[in-house]
Amino acid sequence: MPITRALLSVSDKTGLIDFAKALSAKGVDLISTGGTSKALKDAGLKVNDVSAVTGFPEIMDGRVKTLHPKIHGGLLSVRGLATHEQARKDNDIENIDLLVVNLYPFEETLARGAAEDEMIENIDIGGPAMIRAAAKNHASVTVIVDPKDYAAVLQEIAADGNTQLATRKRLAAKAYARTASYDAAIANWFNHANKIEAPDFFAIGGRLAQSLRYGENPHQKAAAYKSGDRRTGILDARQIQGKELSYNNINDADAALEALREFPAGKPACVIVKHANPCGVATGADLAAAYKKALACDSTSAFGGIIALNRKLDGPTAEEISKLFTEVIIAPEADEAALQIIAAKKNLRLLLLPTLHAAAAELPMVKSIAGGLLVQTPDQASIAQMELKTVTKRAPSAQELEDLTFAFRVAKHVKSNAIVFVKDGATIGIGAGQMSRIDSTRIAARKAEDAKLSLKGSALASDAFFPFPDGLLAAADAGATAIIQPGGGMRDDEVIKAADERGLAMVFTSIRHFRH
Repeated sequence: MPITRALLSVSDKTGLIDFAKALSAKGVDLISTGGTSKALKDAGLKVNDVSAVTGFPEIMDGRVKTLHPKIHGGLLSVRGLATHEQARKDNDIENIDLLVVNLYPFEETLARGAAEDEMIENIDIGGPAMIRAAAKNHASVTVIVDPKDYAAVLQEIAADGNTQLATRKRLAAKAYARTASYDAAIANWFNHANKIEAPDFFAIGGRLAQSLRYGENPHQKAAAYKSGDRRTGILDARQIQGKELSYNNINDADAALEALREFPAGKPACVIVKHANPCGVATGADLAAAYKKALACDSTSAFGGIIALNRKLDGPTAEEISKLFTEVIIAPEADEAALQIIAAKKNLRLLLLPTLHAAAAELPMVKSIAGGLLVQTPDQASIAQMELKTVTKRAPSAQELEDLTFAFRVAKHVKSNAIVFVKDGATIGIGAGQMSRIDSTRIAARKAEDAKLSLKGSALASDAFFPFPDGLLAAADAGATAIIQPGGGMRDDEVIKAADERGLAMVFTSIRHFRH
C-alpha cells in the first residue's frame, strides 16, 4: 500500500520544506500542527491542520492537540484487520501512513540552564505518544524522528510508493531509542533537581556523537554518545586537525581534561596523560615552562600521550610539544603561531574547548557490570574545601603545604593505589594502579630516579590511608618530608608515630580519592 497521508510536527525544521514538497509531489496529503503548519503553508504547500482533522481545537496553550482518537486511531489501526477497519469506519478515522516528529528541545533547554517553568514546558507529551504509536505499528506506518532519515525515505517512496519493512523496523528502533533517551534526560533532571541519589528506576540515554573505528582493541566495536549533561567535555571540543579520535584517545583525553580542571586558569598548567593516568602535571611561569616541568616527570610514558593545557596554546609551547610524538593536545584556544607549528604534524589531533573550565558534573557516573550497572555521583570533593588536620608534631611549611595540596589534586585522578610525589608545583614521581600501596610508593620513587629528579624535600600524596607504616617509611627513605593522606586506618597511630620518628609533617584530609 502506498503512503497517502502524512502527519508532520517538528521543532527542528531542518530539511522540512524540501521533504514536504517531495511528499506533496507524490500526492501525499499533509497534516500538521502549530509552527510546522505555518512553515509549510508559508512555503506554498496545502496542509490540513490537526484541529480540522480532529474537529477539536488546540487547547491549554497547545498542551492538548494531537492526543485524540482520530490521530492515534490513524496511527495504530492494523491494516486489513476487520475489527480495526470497522472501528475506523464507525468513527470516521483515516489512516496515517507516515509520521514525522522531533520533540520539544528539552535537552537544549537544559543545556542553557533554563528555569524550572521553562523546563516543564519543554517536556513533550503528544510527540512521544505519537512516535511510540507509529513505531508500534511499523508493519504499516513509517516513523521519522531525525531529519537525517528524510533522504532515504524519499528514495524508497520514489521507487515503490512506500518504504521497505526493513526500513520501517530500523526507524521504529530509532524512534523508541529517541523517546527513551528523551525520557532519561527528563528523569535525570528531576532526580538532580530533587536530590534523589538512588531512584528506583535508573535511565541513561545519549545521542550518537561519532562512530569509532574500534574500541579499546581492534576486534571491539565502539561509538561515542553525548549524554546531555550540561558539563562540556571532549565530545564538545572542536577538532582542528589530525586523524579521527579513537576510543582510547577519547577516554584518555577525558582523563586529561578532568585532571586539568583541578587547576583553574589563574596559573599556567599542563597535564600529560597516558592510558588514563597522569604521568606528569605541573604549573609554571608560562605554559611552555609548565609543559617542560610536566614532561620531566616521566618523558618515557609521555611518548604518544595526551596533553591538556589550561591556557591558549602559544608558539613556544607548541614548538616544545612538537619535539615529542603526541596523540592529542587539548587547549581552550590556540594562536596563529601555534596553529602553524602543529599543522606540520599531520596526525596530531588538536582539540579546542573554550569552555574548558566548566561547571561541576550533574549526571551520575555509570559503569556496566555483568547483569547490571554501578551508579555513583561524581567525585566532586575538592581539597580547597577540606579541613586539613596536622597529625604530627611538625606542621608542614608553607611550601610543603602548597605542594601537598597540589599532590592531592593530582592523586584524585591517578588510578588506585595512587602515590604522587610533588616538588615546587610539579609532579616528580607517580605510582598508579598497584595492588599494594607500598608497591605504588616504590614505583613512584623509581620513576623519579629514572628521570633523574631528586625527591629530597618533596611532598607526597596518597589517595587512601597507609594501612602500615611501610609505605610512609619508603617515602621518607626516598626523600619526602611531608605527607598528605585521608587517614582513617586501624594503624593510624603507628603511621603517625613513624612519621614523627622521621621528622615528617603529615596532614589528614578525611576524604578518600579511590579511582578504579
